[in-house]
Amino acid sequence: MDPILIAALTLALIILFLGAGVWVFAGLLLVSSSALYFLLDMNPARIGGIMGSLIMRSATSADVAAIPLFVWMGELLLRTDVSRRMFEGLTPIANHLPGRLLHTNVLGSALFAAICGSSAATTATVGKITAYELDRRGYDRALNFGSLAGAGSLGLLIPPSVVLIVYGVLAEVSITRLFLAGIVPGLLMAALFSGWISLRCLMDDSLAPRAPKTGFRDLLRGLWLLLPVLVLIVLVLGSIYSGYATPSESGAVAVGATLLMTLGMGQLNFRIVRESLRSAAYTSCMIIAILITASFLSTAMAYLHVPQQVAGLIAHMDLSPYELIAVLAVFFVMLGMFLEGISITVISLPITLPLVTAAGFDPIWFGIFLVIMTELAQITPPVGFNLFILQNLSSQSMLKIAVYAVPFFLIMCLTVTILTLWPPIVLWLPALI
Repeated sequence: MDPILIAALTLALIILFLGAGVWVFAGLLLVSSSALYFLLDMNPARIGGIMGSLIMRSATSADVAAIPLFVWMGELLLRTDVSRRMFEGLTPIANHLPGRLLHTNVLGSALFAAICGSSAATTATVGKITAYELDRRGYDRALNFGSLAGAGSLGLLIPPSVVLIVYGVLAEVSITRLFLAGIVPGLLMAALFSGWISLRCLMDDSLAPRAPKTGFRDLLRGLWLLLPVLVLIVLVLGSIYSGYATPSESGAVAVGATLLMTLGMGQLNFRIVRESLRSAAYTSCMIIAILITASFLSTAMAYLHVPQQVAGLIAHMDLSPYELIAVLAVFFVMLGMFLEGISITVISLPITLPLVTAAGFDPIWFGIFLVIMTELAQITPPVGFNLFILQNLSSQSMLKIAVYAVPFFLIMCLTVTILTLWPPIVLWLPALI
C-alpha cells in the first residue's frame, strides 16, 4: 500500500478513535498494532516484543522521570495560597501600568509557569484568584478571561515545561537546551500580551477601573509576598543552568523545595500530600502512557516507511522552507481543534520532524515552534483545556471565553511569525552552552 495513503488512514483512524471517546493511548496502541499486523503481516509475538522494548526504554529514562516530579510540584502548589500571594504581590507593580490589575493574569502566569511546567495547572492556580477578583472589581470580562486563557498557556513554553521534556525525549535533543530556548519566546509572548492589554486600556480607560495608589512600601511588601515563588524559580532553573542538576534531577529539587516551602507556610498536611500524590500519579500515568504508545506509533510508521515517503512527497511539491512552516502551522491548528498539547506533539512528530530538519530548520527551534502551536490548542474549541478550566472558574460559557481569547490567539500567531522570520531569538541562548 502507498505510504502516503497509510499516513492518511492512520491519522483518520486516530481521529475516529478519539472522536468515539477512546483514550488517547489506547487509540494509538490500536492503530499501531493494527498497522503492523495487517499491513506488514507481523506476528503478535514480534509486535509485543517491540512494545516491551519501548516500555523498558521509557521506564529507565531519566528524562521521563522528571515528568511526575514536575506534575506533583504543580499539584502541591495548586492546593496552597500561592495564587493569592502572587496576586497581592503583583498588585503594586501592575497598578502602575495601563490596564492595571489585568496584568496580574500575564505576570502571574509567567511566574507560575517558571516553577510548574503545566498549562492547566498555571491557568487553574492563577485563575482561581484573578478570575473572580478582577470580575468583582469591574474589569472588562473580555480582557480578563481572554488574557487568562492566553497567558495560562505559557506553562507549556516557559521552562520547566512537561511538553518540552516529552519533545526532547521523542526528538532525542537536549532538554536543557530546549529549556533555554523557551525563555526568550515565553517572555516575548508575555510582553505582547501585556502590550495588547495596555493598548486596549489606553484606547478605553473604562476597561480597567481605577485602583488606590500604591507606594514604595506597598512595592516592598509585594516583593516579600512573591519571595517564595522567586526562590522556587531560582532553585529550579538555577540548579539546571548552573550544572548542579540535570533537568530530571531538577524535578526532585523542585518537589523538595515545594514541600519545604509549603511546610514553612504552615499549609502542608496529610490531606494535601495524599490528594496531590493521587492527582499527580493519575496525570503522570496518562502522560507516560501516551508517550510510550506514541513511540510505538513512531516505530510502526518507520517500519512502514511513512516519514520518508511523506518527506519525499513534500519535497516534490517544491515548497520553500517558509511555505512548509505555513502548511504545518495550519495542520497543527486543525489538530488543536481535537487534541491537547502532548497528544499533538507525540502524534505529529514522527512525520513532521524529518520534514523540517530536511528543510534546514534546527530541531531546537522546531521544538519551540511546536510548543507554541500546542499552546494554541489550549484555547481552541472544542477541545481547549484552558477554556474548560475557565468555564469552571466562572459563569461564562466556553464559547464566550473562546471569543474573548481570539486576540490572544492572534498574538500567539504573531509570535510564531516573528520566531520564524528571526530564528536566532530562539537559538541564541542554547548556543551559549
